[in-house]
Amino acid sequence: MRDIFLALDVSSSGMYAQRIRFNTIASNIANFESYTATGEPYSRLEPVFEAVENPENLSKGTIPVRVVEIRRSNEPFRLIFDPTHPRADGEGFVRLPNVELVKEMVDMISAMRSYEANLNAFKTTRDMVQRVFELWR
Repeated sequence: MRDIFLALDVSSSGMYAQRIRFNTIASNIANFESYTATGEPYSRLEPVFEAVENPENLSKGTIPVRVVEIRRSNEPFRLIFDPTHPRADGEGFVRLPNVELVKEMVDMISAMRSYEANLNAFKTTRDMVQRVFELWR
């Protein structure tokens, strides 16, 4: 019975991680053209995941995931040439946030599908537990 709860834990940790990923993607899309108060372009956020490994989990093949941090991307900012823009540098280039909408949308679809897969695994495990309890009656 303990294995079933471990399976539920793995699925719920996956759903939590994908929810965090989805929220960071939404933040990136919302700040697509934003600048900080100091005038720096918005830097894309990226969640960092880590497997929670311990000997018991490894032997059973069930490894939950956790969110370690949400960090700023080190990708370079986008540059456009527009000498008339108020944020243009001495050479006429404007630094724009390093957020690419198409990439964010693909990541959002991937996060949604991963969340749905974890949710389906959770529901299937829950249904199995309910059937076991019905048999015990």
